[in-house]
Amino acid sequence: MKKIPTNRINHILIRGANWVGDAVMTIPTLRSIRKNFPGAEITMLAKPWVAPVFESCPYVDHIMIYQASGRHRGMPGIMRLGRDIRNRKFDLAVLFQNAFEAAWLAFLGGIPYRLGYRTDGRHLLLTHGVPVTAELKQKHQVEYYLGILEGAGLQTYGSELSLHLTASERRTAVDRLRSSGVKPGDLLIGINPGAAFGTAKRWFPERYAQLGQRLKQLDSGIHVAVFGGPGEKGLGESVSGQIGDRCLNLCGKTSLREAMALIDACRLFITNDSGLMHIAAALNVTQLAIFGSTNYTVTSPFSDESHMIRVPTDCSPCMKPDCPKGHHACMAAVTVDMVFRKARTLLSRSLAADHRGGRP
Repeated sequence: MKKIPTNRINHILIRGANWVGDAVMTIPTLRSIRKNFPGAEITMLAKPWVAPVFESCPYVDHIMIYQASGRHRGMPGIMRLGRDIRNRKFDLAVLFQNAFEAAWLAFLGGIPYRLGYRTDGRHLLLTHGVPVTAELKQKHQVEYYLGILEGAGLQTYGSELSLHLTASERRTAVDRLRSSGVKPGDLLIGINPGAAFGTAKRWFPERYAQLGQRLKQLDSGIHVAVFGGPGEKGLGESVSGQIGDRCLNLCGKTSLREAMALIDACRLFITNDSGLMHIAAALNVTQLAIFGSTNYTVTSPFSDESHMIRVPTDCSPCMKPDCPKGHHACMAAVTVDMVFRKARTLLSRSLAADHRGGRP
């Protein structure tokens, strides 16, 4: 494979991943792209629900919204998006998304250098196609994305996750918590009982509720915040209703950026395998992730402050959105006692770090 001439690259288009968690896991690759091409202008092409991940990101100069349900809908819309891309005269496309469409858009956009994995029958559309090896498939998703650059002979600069919040976003989160009764010095524990991919990834809502009740009993200053997206309002109402007082239901009541700032305010975050899990990892929030049907070696939270609970079963990980056998054995095996004991330990460590001056 010929090397990409870094001295000729002034405008870069990056086709972002379509899931929030995947988008977070591309950030180390974004950082490396910035360092490989320090003088280039970088534009992120992303779906609307993913774009907020890259707001305030120092590795992205512009965000271009892929309006699949509007301006870019259907084949006429794809052709229109191809023209939009062509008008911006990009020199290099880096495709985080593996779909044929991503390479087709870069080709339609007349981008002379097109870098991505040789997947989905698109190798003829790529000028720099990187083969997907068996070894790559076994790597964590963060390292998988970095492999795109490594396959093209470009330098990588670490795999640490990061997310950038503004001072205003943090102040707004603090104000919202105070108006909900969370006083300075109180401990906020976030729980995330949902997961967009499907029910197989979800620990049972009633167990989250029982967990929240028990965590509140540890200290009168502990508050529980229930996180979730717009489609999880009913789930949030059910779980928060069972937990009772000192519980804040945020499901469907925040933007993604607002949720990020509120997660950053949590002393502990307990979650299913989800986009918010990866956000907590990137913010270096202490968290406990419950895994069952998904491959923890590939999609586990990529942070030293993240911990997992899983009970191996004969049928996990099945990688299915819904349990194909209907028994949810991998989640049923994770008891409230198991999660509570681990959560209590993590809280104790965090409080001990406070006393040692480890937390501002």
